[in-house]
Amino acid sequence: MSGLALILLALVGAGVAHAEDGYALWLRYRPVGQTWDARYTAAATQLVPAGGSATITAATSELNRGLRGMLGAVPGQAASVSRDGAILYGTPANSRVIAALDLPLKGLGNDGFVIRSVRVNGHRATVIAANSDVGVLYGVFRFLERMETREPLAGVDVRDAPKLKLRMLNHWDNLDRHVERGYAGLSLWDWFTLPEWKAPRYTDYARANASIGINGTVLNNVNANPDILRPRFLKKVAALADVFRPYGIHVYLSANFGAPVAIGGLKTADPLDPKVQAWWKAKADEIYRLIPDFGGFLVKANSEGQPGPQDYHRTHAQGANMLAAALKPHGGIVIWRAFVYSAQNSEDRAKQAYSEFKPLDGKFADNVMVQVKNGPIDFQPREPFHPLFGAMPHTPLMMEVEITKEYLGFNTHLAYLGTMWAEVLDTDTWQHGQGTTVARVLEDGKGTGLTGMAGVSNIGNDRDWTGSEFDQANWYAFGRLAWNPQGSAEAIARDWTKMTWGENPQMVDAIVGMMMESREAVVNYMTPLGLAHQMATGHHHGPGPWVHNLSRPEWNPVYYNRADANGIGFDRSATGSDAIAQYAPHVAALFGSLNTVPDKDLLWFHHVPWTYRMRSGQTLWDSLIDHYDKGVATVAQMQRTWALLKPYIDKQRFDEETAFMEIQHHDALWWRNASIAYFQSLSKLPLPAGHAEPPHDLRYYEAIKTPYAPGQAE
Repeated sequence: MSGLALILLALVGAGVAHAEDGYALWLRYRPVGQTWDARYTAAATQLVPAGGSATITAATSELNRGLRGMLGAVPGQAASVSRDGAILYGTPANSRVIAALDLPLKGLGNDGFVIRSVRVNGHRATVIAANSDVGVLYGVFRFLERMETREPLAGVDVRDAPKLKLRMLNHWDNLDRHVERGYAGLSLWDWFTLPEWKAPRYTDYARANASIGINGTVLNNVNANPDILRPRFLKKVAALADVFRPYGIHVYLSANFGAPVAIGGLKTADPLDPKVQAWWKAKADEIYRLIPDFGGFLVKANSEGQPGPQDYHRTHAQGANMLAAALKPHGGIVIWRAFVYSAQNSEDRAKQAYSEFKPLDGKFADNVMVQVKNGPIDFQPREPFHPLFGAMPHTPLMMEVEITKEYLGFNTHLAYLGTMWAEVLDTDTWQHGQGTTVARVLEDGKGTGLTGMAGVSNIGNDRDWTGSEFDQANWYAFGRLAWNPQGSAEAIARDWTKMTWGENPQMVDAIVGMMMESREAVVNYMTPLGLAHQMATGHHHGPGPWVHNLSRPEWNPVYYNRADANGIGFDRSATGSDAIAQYAPHVAALFGSLNTVPDKDLLWFHHVPWTYRMRSGQTLWDSLIDHYDKGVATVAQMQRTWALLKPYIDKQRFDEETAFMEIQHHDALWWRNASIAYFQSLSKLPLPAGHAEPPHDLRYYEAIKTPYAPGQAE
């Protein structure tokens, strides 16, 4: 044996571990420790799979990986239960033993599962059962999660199923591997080496998604390059579909509505033209020959310059239904984005999607879903819920959220978005009486069986997948909330923390506390009290509340803050743009009155004087300054808390997050000082006592440029 080998062997024997780099995500499967080892080992003595499908094989592989990591050994595999502690997993269709247990699988659909302590052949065992192999895989991941989070296995009785059918990631990845609004390196998809080389990382991507119930992925940017539909790229897409299939993940593609012209040789993309319809039908047939379980198309049309049916004086419904007809024989669906705004439309930006889509309710084919952003503008740190939720009773709606933090500090700011999404999901729309929450609207498939939630991916080819460890939490939280939109953001944060950082109770409490207040901190130092879209031009990095010279009004932050000598805020009340009229009467009355509008939404719906008296007794000006400083102070407190956790965290990950929090504190001060300098130039008011003046004048902040910030649109 070589000298180097002896040294390495000695290090392993001494228990010296490599620093973690974040690649394992929440599937770290670290040793459970002495307290739990005996209990878990007794409950995992034997693996008894039912069936030999690729999905069951993946489940077995995951059990082996997880049990080896947590318990230090892999139990033997057997054809039947022959000892205490066996893990039996499969479907009643593939196992007479599971069928004989008469488990409560009815009503769980294909994705639900049961995990239960049972007796089989006189032995204590744990059964993981479902109506499909994919459901079994989900159950296996949940079983391993219980071990990772130190939940007991004795007497376990879990019955669970997703409330939404489609739980989808939207990758804004381009064919040159640039990721729009991505802050974690290049695209995961190496189109140049596909289909011949299927990198192992693609399987790890599928594992991670299956572990949180994600079952769909749109591989390319909604600003779609038509080339993705050419035969040579479809073969590459098919190769990825083959990797993902055992994990229950279907591939989708963003389709460019103008593809018949761009790559099909036609002179029009008019959805009512028979030649166009025939072209899309032939293209769908071609795709399904390569990918029999292809999910369908996601379409961004007639927004931000993208082609669409309105180019031919047709409606969104006519465009969507044409594509739906091509996909329907194969079981595919169309997901049509409701994110629209036009340079020719002078209407309040917040009203445009409702104005275009509300009249089309009931006119979409039964294999079309309308994908609606969580708020009416564009993934801002805080927005009120989108008025379309609950307003289209005959159309199945998906909610689209942005996991990548385009407007919340990129990958360097700690901003746990579970609280943001839960805030929207829990909001009552009152569209059909009290209790019509956004979550319940999403769960109602309008008789089509189509329900879903989509998240714009934050995944890239960085070693840690998302550009920072804490951004992994947003990927995880999205999956959990897409599975159960009524889930608890705090419970999700706690599970993720235990699996990602460790189970020490004091550490877990500290990290969860940081996460739960982090997004509110970002709102405070960026866009407090209902402000929105105050970011610098293009890259959205840093403050730019003064920007006023862009070619379209709604591209300018001044369009949204409307700040002048008299006050600040966008009047969307009945005396302004009347955007409140798009909400149910109860909600419109709440938002429309200064007496009832929540402080967090004040400047979204009202233009008020700087001296307006808030319910707290403060003037608006003093409250605004207080919120900016509160945001900065929260970041400083997070830094202090994190520093105390050094003994519990491996050095590599600790050092990285320490550096990122330093960046966040610097940026929070920048936001605070630049915003106050601009608004003070208009209000002419002094800062309240105890609050420091910005260290520079307004011109200093206006001169700051960051043209090479990552993730810019192309």
